Amino acid sequence: MYAIIATGGKQYKVSEGDIIRVEKLDVEDGGTVTFDKVIAVSNDSLKVGADVASASVTATVMGQGRAKKVIVYKYKRKTGYHKKNGHRQAYTQVKIDKINA
Repeated sequence: MYAIIATGGKQYKVSEGDIIRVEKLDVEDGGTVTFDKVIAVSNDSLKVGADVASASVTATVMGQGRAKKVIVYKYKRKTGYHKKNGHRQAYTQVKIDKINA
């Protein structure tokens, strides 16, 4: 059984027991979060739309963190212009406990 959920502007295919990294959520470690935006649920047959309107996915927060640094380098030739910048995206690591379909 799996579900497709939407959070943080992205979509994730999850099953019970999966550990995924989503965009940063404002929940402490060990807390519980419920994802209400369920796009599809599959249990031998795929259900979408009105069939999954009441579905939800429950997960436990395992920790917060920041991803590896991504280097952003801007350069324009012949002008002496160059700029180096870095970015680390914050994330929340969650473990999927239950798919309520």
